[in-house]
Amino acid sequence: MDSSITDTRPYPELTWVAVIVGWILGVIIAVSIGYAALILGFSIEGSELAAILGFGILRGMLRRKSIIENNIVQTIASGVNGASSGMMFSVPAIFLLGFGDRFDPVILTFGCIAGAFLGIAFIIPLRKHMIDYERLTYPGGVAVATILKSPGAGVRKAVVLFVAALISAGVHFVTIQTGHDNWNLGALLGMPEFMNGIWYLSLMTVGVAFIAGRGGVAFIIGGFVAYWFLSPMLAATGGFPLDEAGQVISDPNALRLMLYRPFGIGMLIGGAIMGVILAAPLILSAIRSMQKAAKVSGSSGSEEMPIKMLYFAVVGAVILLCVMAVTSVESIGLGGGIAMALLGTLWIWMAGIILSEAIGRTNWSPLSGMTLVGITLLIVVTQALGLDRTDSIIAAIMVGAAMCVAMSQATDLMLDLKTGYLVGATPRMQQMGQFIGAWLGPIVVIFVIFVLHEAYGLGSTKLPAPQAQALASTIDGIMGGDVPTQKYAAGAILGGILSAFIGGLGITVGLGFYLPFNIVLTYSLGTLGRELADRFKGKDWSDNIGIPIAAGLIVGEALVGVGNAIHAVLLAG
Repeated sequence: MDSSITDTRPYPELTWVAVIVGWILGVIIAVSIGYAALILGFSIEGSELAAILGFGILRGMLRRKSIIENNIVQTIASGVNGASSGMMFSVPAIFLLGFGDRFDPVILTFGCIAGAFLGIAFIIPLRKHMIDYERLTYPGGVAVATILKSPGAGVRKAVVLFVAALISAGVHFVTIQTGHDNWNLGALLGMPEFMNGIWYLSLMTVGVAFIAGRGGVAFIIGGFVAYWFLSPMLAATGGFPLDEAGQVISDPNALRLMLYRPFGIGMLIGGAIMGVILAAPLILSAIRSMQKAAKVSGSSGSEEMPIKMLYFAVVGAVILLCVMAVTSVESIGLGGGIAMALLGTLWIWMAGIILSEAIGRTNWSPLSGMTLVGITLLIVVTQALGLDRTDSIIAAIMVGAAMCVAMSQATDLMLDLKTGYLVGATPRMQQMGQFIGAWLGPIVVIFVIFVLHEAYGLGSTKLPAPQAQALASTIDGIMGGDVPTQKYAAGAILGGILSAFIGGLGITVGLGFYLPFNIVLTYSLGTLGRELADRFKGKDWSDNIGIPIAAGLIVGEALVGVGNAIHAVLLAG
């Protein structure tokens, strides 16, 4: 059990213990982060959470002391989690557009596995250039390496995380049982209804905000501008909309649906498109990276996976992606399905490299923008093939989901490889670990999506799925649906302008407009907590105590939420 699967080095690295622990932690993290992404509209990196939990199990429970074995656990676990953001940003759009019963989830799952393998295989040849030669920063990878290099602290972090998870799970269980998941503090303080002073009772939301830190400030600003600036302005000027009976509409939820959500969706779209435009210089850089990687690939020795094995992975994954595209809908035909799969493969190759460079240089990845553009291209192809509206949308989103998973895997692997570079891991072992974890993610996530939709309904106030809503709205607009074009256009212009100044700013501010304000209010507590902790307790306390607590708050609530959904589905069945 202690012997390495593929290595004879004197210390354990890729072992069966690492594989099994990595799978278990990967499932927990994929469920937790995927659930949070459906509520908040963005995903957090799972490698740090995997490293903390891995220490708790390997060193705390199993008394195993190899740092690089824990690095493999973290790589496998984050490989499983790679499907969560990719699928949560895309697959729910099928349900939001009303076609949840019109596609085959098994075919979609195999297609996403194929996409995951493609994303990994395409990015591996660039490891040496991006990490060894260009020395890209990859801040997330550096943060995980810091955890791995402090074994005692790693165990303590795991204990803190576990305790926080129990507290969060207990609180969420009570809110479910009592049905009280919101607190109307605004009414107690005499605030006007339109200012929406209702707080969402969610420790998970606080935890996500604490981990994001100042990166979530723009998200908070978006919500406060909508409800504590624009709503009072509309009230003061008599600008509230009227219903069919001529009565003023001042209910905050009605205002969100009529005004703020369409505007926020527009900002998400505009910010995503601007992200792609800003990434244009990275395309040239990526091309140069590929050229330089080709020159040094022959001298990489045993550090990397054999290039022939990567070719095999690429060919096998492309074939599987072709099968998925051809069988996605009956009307597509063999030639059309192959054309979509080849387009998807080309986009995976290009976008994966661009995103990996982007996150390596800036710690920001325009994943939603690349997904939006990729699925738009697929819609154009399906329309050119003469598919009807339903088949066109289903086929495009299914192939698009595989693309999104592939792009997510590419960026995740580069972050993990940066960590491995800093702690002395073998790249080949990490690359194999990523493949070992990647196949499991789509299976777990598709199950979670169906269970949550059955229990709560995707697109509901419980699970807003903002990124998928933006994708669905874009598709609806392309296909000629009835959409509030002016509000989308105004939001898109503002979102694009904001993202032109700071990468991703339009998307985060747009999420603040889109999401119910009760979520934004609670989120602001986590951001405030991080600021106070950094200032008065110090960044070391935030890193060693605060972030493990926040991670535990996410895991505890998410597991109870998904568990409750499974229970509800079983009772209904």
